[in-house]
Amino acid sequence: MSTQSAMVDIRAVHKSFGPLQVLSGVDLQVRAGEVTVILGPSGSGKSTLLRTVNHLEKADSGSVSVDGALVGYRREDKAAVWRAFRKAGGGRRPGRLYELREREILKQRTEIGFVFQNFRLFPHLTVLENITEAPVAALGRPKKEAAESARALLDRVGLAGKADAYPRTLSGGQQQRVAIARALALEPKLLLFDEPTSALDPELVGEVLEVIRNLAHRGTTMIVVTHEIGFAREVADTVVFMDGGRIVEQGPPGDVLDHPRHERTASFLSKVL
Repeated sequence: MSTQSAMVDIRAVHKSFGPLQVLSGVDLQVRAGEVTVILGPSGSGKSTLLRTVNHLEKADSGSVSVDGALVGYRREDKAAVWRAFRKAGGGRRPGRLYELREREILKQRTEIGFVFQNFRLFPHLTVLENITEAPVAALGRPKKEAAESARALLDRVGLAGKADAYPRTLSGGQQQRVAIARALALEPKLLLFDEPTSALDPELVGEVLEVIRNLAHRGTTMIVVTHEIGFAREVADTVVFMDGGRIVEQGPPGDVLDHPRHERTASFLSKVL
């Protein structure tokens, strides 16, 4: 895939926590409107990779771009920086990456929705308030307009009657659907899901996966970390298998899930299928 056609372009990303190397030169591209599902054992680097996409984790090296823009950094214009460099007798080097200010990073994150496994709803706010807070605070939308959009989103995720409820009164599946609606409220270019069903009782998993299926049918660009193999087979355009901080194998679901080429992929699937 050419970088020009990629909505998400992850290049040579490395990440360590102390002596533990979690990501080892990961490359991954995701086209607009496609769903990429990441599988792998615990500790393989899946969630860390996802968190580098919206700069919740800073990569030690490499880069992440979404819709052509570097996430978390800017690259200084070479000509302009050389002029300033010569004039000042030193300073910033041309072509190097410089981390954005926190305010700029937060603005970028409004374009990259993130749904966590443990919902992270504000317990003191109603469902409607949880969904409208970010559009009003981060995007400056009028409260009435944000509320109307939030009610439409609640209808989309099957919770039209829960606008005035508090999170503690909802089931885990309902809370996760609210979290999805909250992420959608910012109209992001990309949605990231970090094991969205792992904290749910088995009978509640289906209702959350159904919402994600509907998003896929609408052409939402998504990266989903999950252990739900059946979901990956049904919804993914690309399945990625990670192990030891590396992408071991990737391709269409039928290839990776039914005819894995790598021994490690086959071993993992034999234990979870």
